[in-house]
Amino acid sequence: MSPLLATFDTETTPRLRAVIGRLSRRLRPTAAAVGAGLTPTKISVLLHVSRVSRIKLSDLSEDEGINPTMMSRVIADLAQDGLVERVSDPGDRRAAFVEATEAGHKLAKRIRRERTDALNLALDGLDERERAHIEAALPALERLAEELRTGERS
Repeated sequence: MSPLLATFDTETTPRLRAVIGRLSRRLRPTAAAVGAGLTPTKISVLLHVSRVSRIKLSDLSEDEGINPTMMSRVIADLAQDGLVERVSDPGDRRAAFVEATEAGHKLAKRIRRERTDALNLALDGLDERERAHIEAALPALERLAEELRTGERS
């Protein structure tokens, strides 16, 4: 066990995992996402594609942790809904890029706005000290997210 892990009591890691899961589940079902009939996976993929503008399908699959066959199905569904477009790579006919359409960008922006509004409303219910603790924890949480992302690949 690493020295850092020894500093946490046995409840900290499970509590952190549980609260991250609850936050994620409670932020997913926005009116925009539900209205569009998007699953959590499709929401995640759409938000990712919208954020990066244009991405190779293989890189998107790796970034999202979804096998390429499943990613192809997700992209096909999002393309059928007019939210993304699959574009062949002229340099490699086996490869493809994915980019969000104007409708996809608009929906992603609305989902982000609704999630931000939900968080703002919930934060308003906390006292000033609790909000300050959350703000102070953000750099460590951002670093934790990066550690989880890079740890998945090693």
